[in-house]
Amino acid sequence: MDTLYDRLRRYEASDYYGFHMPGHKRNTQRFGAGLPYGIDITEIEGFDDLHHPSGILKECQEEASRLYGAEETRYLVNGSTAGILSAILGCTRKGDQVLVGRNCHKSVYHAIYMNELEPVYLYPGFRPDLQLNTELSVSAVQAALNEHSRIRAVILVSPTYDGVVSDIRGIAQAAHDRGIPLIVDEAHGAHFGFHPYFPESAVRLGADVVIHSLHKTLPALTQTALLHVSGHLADRERIFRYLDMLQSSSPSYVLMAGIDRCIRLLRDRRKELFASYVEELERLRAGLGGMEHLFLAQTKRYDRSRLAIVTARAGMSGRALYMRLLADYHLQLEMAAGSYALAMTSVGDTREGLERLGRALREIDSRAGARGGGTEEPDPAAGALPVNEQVFTIAGMEEEIRRGGRIARVPLEACAGHIAASYVYLYPPGIPLAAPGERISRETVRHLLDSRRQGFSLEGLEEGNMKVWIHG
Repeated sequence: MDTLYDRLRRYEASDYYGFHMPGHKRNTQRFGAGLPYGIDITEIEGFDDLHHPSGILKECQEEASRLYGAEETRYLVNGSTAGILSAILGCTRKGDQVLVGRNCHKSVYHAIYMNELEPVYLYPGFRPDLQLNTELSVSAVQAALNEHSRIRAVILVSPTYDGVVSDIRGIAQAAHDRGIPLIVDEAHGAHFGFHPYFPESAVRLGADVVIHSLHKTLPALTQTALLHVSGHLADRERIFRYLDMLQSSSPSYVLMAGIDRCIRLLRDRRKELFASYVEELERLRAGLGGMEHLFLAQTKRYDRSRLAIVTARAGMSGRALYMRLLADYHLQLEMAAGSYALAMTSVGDTREGLERLGRALREIDSRAGARGGGTEEPDPAAGALPVNEQVFTIAGMEEEIRRGGRIARVPLEACAGHIAASYVYLYPPGIPLAAPGERISRETVRHLLDSRRQGFSLEGLEEGNMKVWIHG
């Protein structure tokens, strides 16, 4: 039987090229191969303590805050999840009401559960022509804040997994007008602000707390991230106290060395790295602009490091494109959805790798034409985030069960109208399509069934059954 190490080494030596995270793209030629065993230590003399930094780790975190323009920055070695949980728990009290983008990552829902929060959900817009959920509008945030006077924090994701960016400056102003903090899950935007080709970082646009996953789009090791705090509206003391609770008490020096190396690389070489990267990326995008059947989706505010390749007009699903690129071209994309597939690029990409992707997509596009593809029009609502009625909060659902309700396991096909007692989501991207306490809509069931038919894995089901709440 293979060891994980042996399998990884064989994969490293193969010709498979990754258009997925982490952002270093296994490019040891560019970024070096000096990690990890020889530097894997613990908190010994001279190497500081992440939970009580006073020496080199304090200096490292201060360097990160200067680079991003934050007032304070903390290293995260448990990924962005630890930062998101700490930010929300630190900025709220038990039972508080919060305004939440319904397209947030599952870690946001876990924080809502842990603090028994009452969420007011905002659903993103939807572009049928692109089959993409779009941004949360400033006007929708303002309207929700006007309607719900008890909201104590605004929580959203920008960019989304698909690369859609919201108007952070406008939303921050709306939150600050009410004296409440804005928490932005910018996990997929750690590269923002380092070149004008990409959007500005939420840190510099007025957000109070911003979480970055360095490993997603920058040359950093998996699990490395940053938590930034600015302004006076976010309770730093409580956020950092929760961070001490939720992060490992034995943080990896290999991971922290990777964060430090990434920060200093950006500080010292960002012009060189981003100039060549943007040039090659724009060349790829221009070369794909002439495709007849496949096309690249993009919204008004968008992270162009993402290649969201829409497939419906080529007569194939996003998963079919994803699998064809993997099987025929040895190109591994990040994810597939119903009518598009997503490739992630970064400063770690090579010209050769980007050219391989361009050639493969143009070839697939030309063959789609030869087969007579390009006639299938997308279902106008197929990719929209389905809407469910919120009957109970997540914590309230558990209370109802304790009061005598029971849990039944119902086939997915028969779930419409029932109240969910567990999460169900596709991973990636990890956005719950049904959360505990929500009445499951027909649209949600149809979305889940369509996804399963296309070969996607549904998390949260038990042998095709969903946990639902039965009253009494």
